[in-house]
Amino acid sequence: MPAFVFVVGLIYYCIIETGYISTLDWDGTSPTPTSVGFANYTAILQDPIFWKAIWHTALFFVVTFTVQTALGFVFAALLHSKVKLGTLYKVLVFTPVVLAPATMAPVFRQMFAADGQLNWALDHIGLGFLSQPWLAQSSTAMPVIMFITVWQFTGLTFVLYFAAMGQIDPETLEAARTDGASNLRVLRSIVWPGVRGTTVALAMLGVIGALKTFDIPYLVTIGGPNYSTEFLGTYIYRISIPSAHVGYGAALSILLLILALLGAIIVAARANRKDGESSV
Repeated sequence: MPAFVFVVGLIYYCIIETGYISTLDWDGTSPTPTSVGFANYTAILQDPIFWKAIWHTALFFVVTFTVQTALGFVFAALLHSKVKLGTLYKVLVFTPVVLAPATMAPVFRQMFAADGQLNWALDHIGLGFLSQPWLAQSSTAMPVIMFITVWQFTGLTFVLYFAAMGQIDPETLEAARTDGASNLRVLRSIVWPGVRGTTVALAMLGVIGALKTFDIPYLVTIGGPNYSTEFLGTYIYRISIPSAHVGYGAALSILLLILALLGAIIVAARANRKDGESSV
């Protein structure tokens, strides 16, 4: 009952209140907001920045999820074998997960600045022609945000895969090796299917996480340059707080919630359908 009261009284109430605010033309402080019905939603569908943020979210999810899944799976497989200093490697891979984005952001802003450490290193190893203002141009700002995200969250993917691999029956792996299966064949035919549930869970978390992305792009690039790293989270903040269009921001928040739920449902449905096909 306490959990039920908390969920209904706080979370669901806030969602309903946000839905109501999304029908208003309100700056967040005026005592007399104006009701506009669904005008905010109509305006969103005609907003080019909204569609740009949707595209960035989709691209961001595909790239970061693919890279994190590949790296996390490989790291987990390697550290399940007999590797010296395995505990140290586990700590090093997982450490970025526990670092606060507010702590990392100034470091990466300095690293990728026009006069930062990355360009300095390129200049001193004979690759100065690759030097560029990484965060000041649209073509490279988004890849930098993706790189930071992969660096931070690959450790979480690794930990989940490492735990899932520990649940695979060792006798099955030993039998495969006895039959002459190579390590790659064991990974492809036994280990990868054995951690499929973890992959599905990571995909669901990835969809929701991509839609909620805010801290890294806002702290590193503030959604720029020229909206090239704008996400729904950063757009909602800029519209609601600095621009004081709280009703419009609430409508964006409701659409964000709907998209997150739809994304999670689609991933789960595809996973269940594949499970059904494999069982047949």
